[in-house]
Amino acid sequence: MRLILIDGEADGGDALAQGLELHGHQVERKHRGADLLLAHHGYHAVILDMGLPDMDGLQVLRKLREVSSVPVVILGEHADERSIVLGLHSGADDYVVKPARIGELAARLEAVTRRVGVASAARGKTVTSEDVRVDLAARRVEVAGELVPLTRLEFELLRVLAERPGIAVSREQLMDCVWGDSMLAVSRKLYVHMASLRAKLDRPGLITNIRGYGYRWGPDPYEATAASNLLHAV
Repeated sequence: MRLILIDGEADGGDALAQGLELHGHQVERKHRGADLLLAHHGYHAVILDMGLPDMDGLQVLRKLREVSSVPVVILGEHADERSIVLGLHSGADDYVVKPARIGELAARLEAVTRRVGVASAARGKTVTSEDVRVDLAARRVEVAGELVPLTRLEFELLRVLAERPGIAVSREQLMDCVWGDSMLAVSRKLYVHMASLRAKLDRPGLITNIRGYGYRWGPDPYEATAASNLLHAV
């Protein structure tokens, strides 16, 4: 696996990284929470130390979970139940007390990545909305049975939204997921590619523009429920 180790101590993670490399993994080390938020793409899992020099580890984890589902194993100082539960509720997949035993940590990393892989396969890889069919694995989009050719960036924007039907996705989240960093990506790029994507799909209302926030795939679930209740009441 390709791992990223976010370790607050400049020298403290050397033995940990070397031990994981002996287990056959590739380990890249960073020292700040901001480093993870800017470079979380392309890794199979994250090892996140709670003691970081620039921000609280749980804050980093919560921000990461806004844009990524990459498996995260926390390295924590405290073994009490409250600390472990707080870490898991903040989005971690597992919690290991420092100093970590290499064999145990490697086994836990393999377990969480295996669970994520099974869950992803179980979710299915096709999203359908009326006559629009999106095959996420084949990167293929059909409207009314006709193939719609999309550029790589257009498909990536569609994928982020289609994987979250009915959920509002902010512009920052979209730019981070597609361009890798919402702080470096230019908002104008998002508008241009999104306008092209919506024009190619030619299905008004399928991708909703949420003014001042972002976009949503499909109808608002709350509005749909309200409309259904009204219909039954009539």
